[in-house]
Amino acid sequence: MPFPRRQILAGLIGAALLSGPVAAGDGRLAALYPQDGRRAMAGPDFARFPGAGILFCRDAGGVPKRAAAAWLIAGPRVVMLNAHNFRSRRLEVTRAVADCFFQIAGRNHDFEPDSLHLGVAPGASALHITDDWALLSLREPVTAVAAQPVPDAAARLPTGGGTVPVTMVSPAGHENFGSATSLETCAIRRIDRPGEDGIRMARHDCNNGYGGSGSGLFDAAGNLLAMHSASLSMNSRRAYDDEFHYGSALLLEGPLLDALREAAARTR
Repeated sequence: MPFPRRQILAGLIGAALLSGPVAAGDGRLAALYPQDGRRAMAGPDFARFPGAGILFCRDAGGVPKRAAAAWLIAGPRVVMLNAHNFRSRRLEVTRAVADCFFQIAGRNHDFEPDSLHLGVAPGASALHITDDWALLSLREPVTAVAAQPVPDAAARLPTGGGTVPVTMVSPAGHENFGSATSLETCAIRRIDRPGEDGIRMARHDCNNGYGGSGSGLFDAAGNLLAMHSASLSMNSRRAYDDEFHYGSALLLEGPLLDALREAAARTR
C-alpha cells in the first residue's frame, strides 16, 4: 500500500538532520542503490547550475560546518533550502538562522536573521516532505554569480508513474561519497498526487547521503524541477522500490513557486 501523500518525515532520513559516522571505505555502505554514478562537480557544472550553494552552520564550539545544499534562486538575495535545517519533524527549533551562513562561488554571505519563511501552514504540528522548504533573505545581494531562474517546469510534469530523467546536483556533497560536491544522472520514477499544501512529492532513484538535503533535481534542459528532502534506508545498496526504498523530493510548484516570486520582488 503506498505511503500517504503528505508523508511525515518520521521514518525517513533527512540528510541534514542526522549526523554520525559513515563506514568510510566500506563498499556496502557507499550508496542508496546498487548503481552509483556520482561524480564531483566541475567548472562547467557550476556554470550550468549557477545557483548551487552551501548552507554552513556553526557547531556548539562555534566551528562552521557544512550542513546542506542551498540555492540562490529567483534573485540575488533569495536562498531556498529545506525547512528541516532549522526545525525537527515536530517543528521544534533545532538551529538559529544567526548561527548559519550561505556560501556560493567561494564567498560567504550572512542571512537576515528574521527572514526565515517556512513552508508549513500556520498552526501545523508536523513537517512533511511537501512542505519541507524554507526561504531566507541575504543581508547583501550576491554579485559574483547569477541566481537560478524562477522554476516553472515542474507544474507540467504529470502525476503518476513514469520515468523523468534528471540530474541530481549536490553542491554540499554527501558523506558517503568521496568528494565535496556530487552530480549524478538518475530519474524521477513516480510523482504522487498533491496533498492539501498543493505540492507533489517525487519518488526518485538518485543516490544520496548525509549532507545531501536540498540537492536539486534538474531536467535535461537545465530546469530545476524538485528539491531533495529525505531518503529511506540510507546506504543500504538496495534496488529502487516504488513503495519501500526511494528518495523523496518536493516539486517546485504551488505555494513554493508563489513564495519564490514574492521573495524575489520583495528583495530586489
